[in-house]
Amino acid sequence: MPSEPAYRPTPADLAAAAGTTIDDVLAPDLRVLFCGINPGLWSGATGHHFARPGNRFWPALFRSGFTPRLLRPDEQQQLPELGLGITNMVARTTAKADQLTRQELLDGGRALTERVLRYRPRVLAVLGLGAYRTAFGRRRTTVGPQPETLGSTEIWVLPNPSGLNAHYTLDALAAEFRTLREATEPRP
Repeated sequence: MPSEPAYRPTPADLAAAAGTTIDDVLAPDLRVLFCGINPGLWSGATGHHFARPGNRFWPALFRSGFTPRLLRPDEQQQLPELGLGITNMVARTTAKADQLTRQELLDGGRALTERVLRYRPRVLAVLGLGAYRTAFGRRRTTVGPQPETLGSTEIWVLPNPSGLNAHYTLDALAAEFRTLREATEPRP
């Protein structure tokens, strides 16, 4: 198992990260583009997606078979060579996603649509049911593949991997990620 990175943000670093943005991990024609709701303060302070200890994105990615080993957030640039990327619905960092406004989610959905049409991933995997429902006006959406597309990009909604999402254990989260991985594996 990889060691933890040496840098741990101080309370002052976390406070200073509020309202900042971090770079997407993007490339054209990815197999799956994972889309978080917005970066948390740890991500803002470190510049790495899903960086807060306790976030289950990286373990779920590994347990589902998307990555050959458990990657650390500071290894996120290895994802495009695996056909994977990361973006966010809203770029602004906050302590919690519930600090975002409805308008930010609506604007984020429009910006995400433009990004997807530009980069053309095979699948967009939105990590957060409520954020997807708000941003795209789909009140009855459930976890899994969606009937609509963005251009030729399929849309999946997966549970939010935040440790605050108590509805899903890591095993259940990894199972949802595995279903997506299996659906996007190259066919012989």
